[in-house]
Amino acid sequence: MQQAGIRDVAREAGVSISNVSRAFTKPELVSQKTRDKVMAAADRLDFNISRSAMALKSGQTYRAALLMSESVTSWFNAEVFAGINDVLHEDGYDISLFQHINDAPTRDKFFSDLPVLRNVDVVFVASFAIEPEEVEQLRRTKVPIIGINVPNPRMLDASISIDDEGGMYKATQHMIHLGHKHIVYTCSAADETLDASIDSRAQGFIRACENASQTRDLDWKVLTVPRGRDFADNALTAVLQEEHFPDAICCQMDMMAIPLMLKLYRHGYSASRDYSIIGFDDSPYADTVGLTTMHQDPYAMGRHAALSAKQLLHGGSLDEPHTVIEPKLVLRLSDSRYEG
Repeated sequence: MQQAGIRDVAREAGVSISNVSRAFTKPELVSQKTRDKVMAAADRLDFNISRSAMALKSGQTYRAALLMSESVTSWFNAEVFAGINDVLHEDGYDISLFQHINDAPTRDKFFSDLPVLRNVDVVFVASFAIEPEEVEQLRRTKVPIIGINVPNPRMLDASISIDDEGGMYKATQHMIHLGHKHIVYTCSAADETLDASIDSRAQGFIRACENASQTRDLDWKVLTVPRGRDFADNALTAVLQEEHFPDAICCQMDMMAIPLMLKLYRHGYSASRDYSIIGFDDSPYADTVGLTTMHQDPYAMGRHAALSAKQLLHGGSLDEPHTVIEPKLVLRLSDSRYEG
């Protein structure tokens, strides 16, 4: 049986060929009634328009690239991906994931190949900094470059970021205001080849402690442990090796705070009774274990980034291309006033 063509669909729907084309490639240019008629006729005739035909017609590839330094399975990256996909999926976009862009060979290959292939309409960069020369390479693709929680976002066309340093500053202040005097900050060592936004949280802790030390007696310390799968165990060891057990612990992220709470309990230390602990992210299970933390919403950030991309792709401009969100303190059960 010969496959139905666009003329057959137009005849069946009682509309022009151009309206059939628009219904598939630019649905915003036709009425909902016309689009419904076209889709019903296409369904009856078992007609479909190929991705390559759409690309030729519109000049777009209907692909987006999402660059991330780690795996998409991490909580933050998975939520960002979901937010982007929820916005772009309705426009027929596929999202190509480029994971582990965190070493020189991988970065060189990606930033050299993409401008040559020119096979995406927009590039999203999540949670790591790209160098000025890499930005210039991407500029050759002539597509929008959108940052999600990246350092130095103003090199890009648009961005949405969390105030990591300011958020940890507030978290540390909260512990200080509760009267804690011996405070530690547990974090993974920064990747020497990668400037990640999460690393700036340590500066927020240091700044809060230095400011508070001017008016009160405060003993504080940064406990840096190796990166990798064992970072929570290494954080536990670092805390237990302190000469005096801290009365407050600020953690770089919930993924460190939650297992640290559970492991310390096995060693006889109960959160809020023996010490206070605060995380950062408000990730899954933070509520379950009663962790006080700083809230951020990577799903909403992904949606915001995708909506900005759509506006730029349609030839529009952004009134505020670069947005910074202040994380919110979420009080639960893992902290209490220090009476020592």
